[in-house]
Amino acid sequence: MNNFEFFNPVRILFGNDKIEKIGMQLNPTDRILMTYGGGSIKKNGTYERIKAALSNFSVFEFGGIEANPKYETLMKAVEVVKKNNVDFILAIGGGSVIDGTKFIAAASLYEGSDPWDLLIKNIVVTKAIPFGVVLTLPATGSEMNSGAVISRLETREKYSFGSPVLFPKFSVLDPTLTFSLPPHQVANGIADAFIHVMEQYMTFPSDSPIQDRFSESILQTLIEVGPQTLKNPSDYSLRANFMWSCTMALNGLLSTGVTTDWATHMIGHELTAFFGIDHGATLAAVYPALLTELQEPKHEKIIQYGSRVWGLSGADLTARNVINKTEDFFRSLGIKTRLCEYGLKQEDVAPIVERFRTRGWKLGERKNINHEVVEAILKRALEPYRS
Repeated sequence: MNNFEFFNPVRILFGNDKIEKIGMQLNPTDRILMTYGGGSIKKNGTYERIKAALSNFSVFEFGGIEANPKYETLMKAVEVVKKNNVDFILAIGGGSVIDGTKFIAAASLYEGSDPWDLLIKNIVVTKAIPFGVVLTLPATGSEMNSGAVISRLETREKYSFGSPVLFPKFSVLDPTLTFSLPPHQVANGIADAFIHVMEQYMTFPSDSPIQDRFSESILQTLIEVGPQTLKNPSDYSLRANFMWSCTMALNGLLSTGVTTDWATHMIGHELTAFFGIDHGATLAAVYPALLTELQEPKHEKIIQYGSRVWGLSGADLTARNVINKTEDFFRSLGIKTRLCEYGLKQEDVAPIVERFRTRGWKLGERKNINHEVVEAILKRALEPYRS
């Protein structure tokens, strides 16, 4: 196990009556900006409940934050923050709204000329407007971590950034807010959380049995609960366990003391930036191909995963069978797992390979994934699904 420091200050308010307690988490004089996405919160009663909880506060609103939040949109929110002297931001939505809010919180206090530099120049974020979360779409874990991913429409780029000052002050997790979600969003959330765990687990043995068991338990829960909650969207218990699995998948706990991967996410980000494919869907398409391409250096962990999570043994416990089990799980959720199913061809992904070549990035837990390996992974991901 590697040396580590672990810090997570987020207060979690979990349950179907926690929205009404938001006011207790705020200062009485706070001027609040509500941020949200396309307006679905106004159709299911969430908006009214939150407005009632904030009835004693000065409240402003900024809607229209996209899936894969855009820098261009978020900078408009920064103007609202500055114009109205906002003290606190309340993000209502899933990972895109929360990530976007983290950027708004940091960019509003940034003293440089272009807040995009926070992402491309790795500038350390030392101050941000405090913010909280009402989670409506479990997937990214952004409600309990300090990282974010932001896109820029103009350049078709997607970058991540983070800072200890970008942890939410609190996050409300109410499973009932997920009942009306479209099935494809729930499926993408399951896949996203699953691969969040795998990026921290599927590396090489590191004498960290507690971390391994934490990861395996979340994977087993998602395998058990995921298909059931798609079939029974109003089952509170299923949605509660799905929601908590997504949060625990990326709150920093699983990565303590271990080496992590994240190559699948970096490749997936480019697929979203270039082609607009949903984030969770890109991960489901890339990950089986990545495991296939890297099954030799990851072999020991693949076999452990196949035994402990999928219950394979004997002649059935092969790397190929384990990878097939993983891909078939994603397909059981209704997610396409091959890029050709999105209409992409080899020439389409060439700009992605070139981008990795130009950047000179070395990805993976062993830093052995260069642009040539990325090209091989994408080539596998373009192959038709086996019959």
